[in-house]
Amino acid sequence: MADMKDRVLIVGATGFLGRRLVKASIALGHPTFALSRPDIVSDAEKVQILVGLKMQGAKLLQGSLDDHQSLVSALKQVDVVISALAGNHLRHAILEQLKLVEAIKEVGTIKRFLPSEFGFDVDRMEHAISPGDLIFVDKRVVRRAIEQAAIPYTYVSANCFNSYFLSGLAQIARFMPSTDHVFIYGSGDHKCIWVDEDDIAMYVLMTVNDPRTLNKTVYLRPPQNILSQKEVVAIWEGLIGKQLEKTFLSDQELLGMMDKFEVPHQMGVAHLYQIFCNGDLDFEVEGPDRVDSNDLYPGYKYVTAEEYLKRFV
Repeated sequence: MADMKDRVLIVGATGFLGRRLVKASIALGHPTFALSRPDIVSDAEKVQILVGLKMQGAKLLQGSLDDHQSLVSALKQVDVVISALAGNHLRHAILEQLKLVEAIKEVGTIKRFLPSEFGFDVDRMEHAISPGDLIFVDKRVVRRAIEQAAIPYTYVSANCFNSYFLSGLAQIARFMPSTDHVFIYGSGDHKCIWVDEDDIAMYVLMTVNDPRTLNKTVYLRPPQNILSQKEVVAIWEGLIGKQLEKTFLSDQELLGMMDKFEVPHQMGVAHLYQIFCNGDLDFEVEGPDRVDSNDLYPGYKYVTAEEYLKRFV
């Protein structure tokens, strides 16, 4: 029994990252649970996803963020809680996690809580422009509530998901790489960190029992994937054997495009500005409460940017 791994509950298990977290948890040998809301029975797609997770080995726990006692009952059956609640463009959806914080505080036995983060380190983004700052503000509220409640935590800064950034060479609202033209933001030289979603899930699960990540922010920084936009475009050009036509956009030209899009994509434009014009991901990890994934798990075999882009050739 000494080698029994912690029981892991995934909240938001049917989502884009949530289902990958379930798979990674099972792969690493954790007894794995997915929170199942009562109202999910009316959503055919999510029911099928839950059934698929169950067939992989996950157990379903009934519970809802809107039913405190059901949430407490579910949490009493696990050791670690990972939230993958979506919040990329749903204003205040992230704040639903405050209900989870209250339940965790009441239960008092949760060894580690990983809130829905997985992007920028929000404590480094107090200068972010609107509307891209909306999600950062809410995530900081959740962080402060966790810390005030003295809940053991790990924050994971996964930087840029490949499916949203790398797949389209960081073009707005495009998720396949172009074979003719690309916009380059600013000089194109600021570094970004591009990470495959399956790797994000595996890194996250590797942190849950790691004492080095307790009450720390973990930055996912696969060394070969710390690349500028121009370097990524060059990799793609090498794969297709063709030079793309490039249009360089200044900071103001990029921001001037914002009004052409609906709010979700306006947030995306703001984030592109932070990354490629302001250089907010072009930094070194420093400080006692911040750790680099490559220092923690140097032997992990991640998907490189080139390997990922080969899928589109």
